[in-house]
This record gives sequence, C-alpha cells and structure tokens, in this order.
Amino acid sequence: MDTFALLVVIGAALFFTYTNGFHDSANAIATSISTRALTPRVALAMAAVMNLAGAFLGSGVAKTVSEGLIDTPTGKQGMIILFAGLLGAITWNMISWYFGLPSSSSHALFGGLVGAALAGASTVHWNGVLTKIVIPMFVSPLIGLVLGYLVMVGILWAFRRANPHRAQRGFRIAQTVSAAGMALGHGLQDAQKTMGVVFMALVIADVEPEGGAIPVWVKIACAGMLSLGTYAGGWRIMRTLGRRIIELDPPRGFAAETTAASVLYSASYIFNAPISTTHVITSAIMGAGATKRVSAVRWGVAKSIVAGWFITMPAAGGVAAVTFWGIHLFTG
Repeated sequence: MDTFALLVVIGAALFFTYTNGFHDSANAIATSISTRALTPRVALAMAAVMNLAGAFLGSGVAKTVSEGLIDTPTGKQGMIILFAGLLGAITWNMISWYFGLPSSSSHALFGGLVGAALAGASTVHWNGVLTKIVIPMFVSPLIGLVLGYLVMVGILWAFRRANPHRAQRGFRIAQTVSAAGMALGHGLQDAQKTMGVVFMALVIADVEPEGGAIPVWVKIACAGMLSLGTYAGGWRIMRTLGRRIIELDPPRGFAAETTAASVLYSASYIFNAPISTTHVITSAIMGAGATKRVSAVRWGVAKSIVAGWFITMPAAGGVAAVTFWGIHLFTG
C-alpha cells in the first residue's frame, strides 16, 4: 500500500509538471512568436531543450519547497496531503488554461500544498509562506514592470540613431537568445518545484533521508516531463501574452524576455525563492510596452490577469482541501 501510494503521488507530481510545461510554455516564447522572431514549432522545441537544461542548474528552490513551507507530513496522512495538494494545483492549471489566463502554476502548487496541509492539520510554516511566496508574489512583478520599462528606455536611447528596419531585424535575432535565456530560467525555477514535492514523498516513504540531496532520477523525471509539456504547447495562453496585452515589436520583446530571465536567475541563486515565471514575464511585457505609450497596454486585459493571480492560491488550496477530506472520508 505504501509503495502504491508513493507511486500515485509521484505520478500526480509528474502529471502536474507536464501541465506546468504546456501551461507555462507561453512564458518563454510568446513574445518571440508574436514578433515573428521564431516560428511556433522552433520556439517550442528550443524552449523544451532549455527547460530540460535549466532543471539541472541548481536545487535551492527545490529545498525551499520541500522544507520551507509545510512540515514534512508522515505516513498515509502525508501521502494524502501531497496528492490532494497536487490535484488542487492540476485542477487550477486546467481551468486557467481553458480560459487562456496566464496564472501561476507555481502558486497553484503552493496553494494546493498549504490547503491540503491545513485540511490535514499539518503544520504550515507561515513565516516561510510569507517570505518565500507572498512577498515575492508582490515584489517580483513590480521589479519586472519597472525593469522592463527601464531596459526598454535604455534600448530606445542607445538605438535612437539606428536605421529602424536594421534595428528591428537585429532585435529579432537577439530575441532568439533572450527567449532561450527565459526558457532556461523557467526550467531552473519550475522543474525544481516539483522535485521538492517528489522528494517530500520519498522522505515520507522512508526512501530518502530528510535534508538529503535530490536524487538524479528525480531531476531527470521532472525535467523530462516539463520539457514534454512545453513541447505540447499552450496556445490559448500564448495568444494572451503575445497579443492581447500589447502588440509587441522585437525590441520590446527582447527587453521583456531579458528582464524576466534576469529576475528568475536572481531569485533562484541569491534568494532560493520560488517565484512565478508567469508573473515576471507578464509584468515585464507591460513595462516594456508602456514605453510606446501608457495607453498602448490593454490595462483591462492586464487587470483580469492580475485578478487571476490573486485567486490562484486560494482556489487551488480550496480544491486541495476538499480533495483531502474526500479521500480521507473514503479511505477512513
């Protein structure tokens, strides 16, 4: 039974990673596709490869997820908490994908874990939730917005005397690099989050010691599923990020991607903070787009996106709590 429960939780975690991939593939490549810097299939293939590579660049974020948010639960109860948390996150991913809403898979996972832990009377480290999740949730989009604006202002100043057509062509090529950097950062952040959950399941099952290193096979499995999901694509969300917020040109696409990638690397290596790639790239697009003119950004669309950010954690947490109670009632 314990082995079966472990396999079910690992399977749910890998399926969540797959949904994370097709849900968040837009984060890395929507701007490049919308500016025609890359064709959709080339962009998706590149993003899948870079996601795979990024997953092996660190494990600080995975440690935060596995040790800093909730007490590692034990036994059958612990497996139910993890499974319910993952199911809450998967459910919200599918709902937000259906409506083309670029919400955060990361915050869906965190909300699911916290909701399931509360339902199961497990300890939630509220200080960790505040410092590692809630504060970065507010700060990272603001940084993305301001930096995206400043980077684009710098580009406009630096290339103010350049031939417009030649500059557009150059930035279209440069976007290949910035999109790759963004996809690498996405792999660095998002694959690690699932690694942390799988590691918790292994600790509960007494397969791995608490506080140990993330096994290589866990990294390979999570990275592989994220890449497969990324290659499957998320066209609904891609349209929202690439066209509905603002009609991007190559320089602004480059500025947004470069800004977002920089924030992702800083959060991963300096703070070990699991931030949302969705929040960062969306805000960076808004910031870079606002340099055209403030009214060029479709703030109504932006408002609905931001509203989705705020309901992600409670919605996923609610589904996770109901799932926990249902399974607990069914299994006794």
